[in-house]
Amino acid sequence: MISVSQALDDIFSLAGVLDPELVPLSKASGRVLAKPAIALRNQPPFASSAMDGYALNADDAQAQTILNVVGESAAGHEYTGPLGPMECVRIFTGAPVPKGANCVIIQEDVDRSGDKITLNTNGHQGQNIRDLGIDFKVGFTIDAPRLLTSSDIMLLAAMNVSDVWVTKKPDVAIISTGDELVQPGETPNHDQIIASNALGLHALLELNGASPRILPIARDNENSLKSVLNLANSADLIVTIGGASVGDHDLVGSISKALGMQQKFYKVAMRPGKPLMAGTLGNSAMIGLPGNPVSSMVCGHIFMLPLIRKMLGLGQEPASTTPAKLLSPLQENGLREHYMRAHQSPSGVRVFSRQDSSLMNVLSDANCLIKRPPLDSARNIGDTVSIIKL
Repeated sequence: MISVSQALDDIFSLAGVLDPELVPLSKASGRVLAKPAIALRNQPPFASSAMDGYALNADDAQAQTILNVVGESAAGHEYTGPLGPMECVRIFTGAPVPKGANCVIIQEDVDRSGDKITLNTNGHQGQNIRDLGIDFKVGFTIDAPRLLTSSDIMLLAAMNVSDVWVTKKPDVAIISTGDELVQPGETPNHDQIIASNALGLHALLELNGASPRILPIARDNENSLKSVLNLANSADLIVTIGGASVGDHDLVGSISKALGMQQKFYKVAMRPGKPLMAGTLGNSAMIGLPGNPVSSMVCGHIFMLPLIRKMLGLGQEPASTTPAKLLSPLQENGLREHYMRAHQSPSGVRVFSRQDSSLMNVLSDANCLIKRPPLDSARNIGDTVSIIKL
C-alpha cells in the first residue's frame, strides 16, 4: 500500500490541464476562465450622478442660492445643452453629469418652485458624482485561471465582454460494475441492490465543473466489462466503481490491463477506501474506486475532485482542510489515514459513532470529514482536528 499523499501525486500525473473553448458569457457561470478577459470600455463610461437631485457648478453651491432649472438628465437621456452660471439640471441616479456641472445636490436639500430651486445646504466639487472609470477603465484585466462566479459574470458583462475562453469541462465516464446491481427505478431481485454510487459521483462531478455521464452497468464477465470500457474510450477520465479488489469476481484490474491500462498503483493506506486503483487507459486517466458507497464517495472527494480541479486549470492541490474543535472524544488512530464522517456546527465538530463504509445515511448527515493521520493519538473534547468540508 502507498500513502494518500503518494497516491494523490500519482493521480495528478495522469492528466494535464484541458484545452480552452470559447463560450457565450451567459453560459460561463461556474466555468474556469482560461484566458484573461480585457475591458472594452470604461465603467462608468461618463461622470454620473450617485443620487437623485440637481447638477450644478460648485461655485454656485451655497445655501440660500436660487438657481434656474434649465433641463433634465436621466439614465439613457442625457442633457446636452449649455449650463451657465446660476443654472442647474434636474438629474437622476446613474444619469450623465452635464458639461459645466461638477456637483450634485440631493433633492432632499432643495426647495423647488416651478423652474427655480433654493439650496438649503452648501455643496462642493465632486459631491455625489461618480467619476468616469471609477470602477474600471478600458484595458482592465481579469486574470486566468479563475472560477467564474455570478459577480464575475456581471463584471464581464459591464466590461462589454460577450464571450470568454474557459477550460473545457472534463468528460468523465462513470462505470458501475457487478451482477448484483440494477439501476434506480428497476425492480431488484432479493440478492440485488441499487447502483447508487454512480448517481452520487455524477452529482459530485457535476457540482464541481465536470461533464459526467453514466455508462451501462458492467457485469462480472470479461465481455461485458470490455464492451462498457470501450464506450468510455473518448473520456478524459474513466471512473469505475467496484471490481478493483482481489476477489474471484473483481475483474476491473485484469481486464483493464488486458486492454492496455498502465497502472500507477493499487491499494492506499487509508480508511475508508483501501482498494483504490489508478492509471491510464489509452488517452484517458482512470481511477478505480471501491464498491462500498462511503468508500467511493470519500475517495471521490480525496482523489477524483483534486484531479478534476487540475484538469480545469485550478492548480494541483489536495482537498483543503480547516481546523475545528472536537465535541466528542476520539480513540487512537491505527496505521491508515482515516477520514471520519462528522458534523460541524458553530460550536465545533462531532464525529458519528458509526463509521462503517456501507452506511449511506451517516454520510448524508455528515457535512465534513475529520482527517486523522496514521497513528494519531487519542483526542479529547476541545482538541483541534483538521476537517474537510463536504
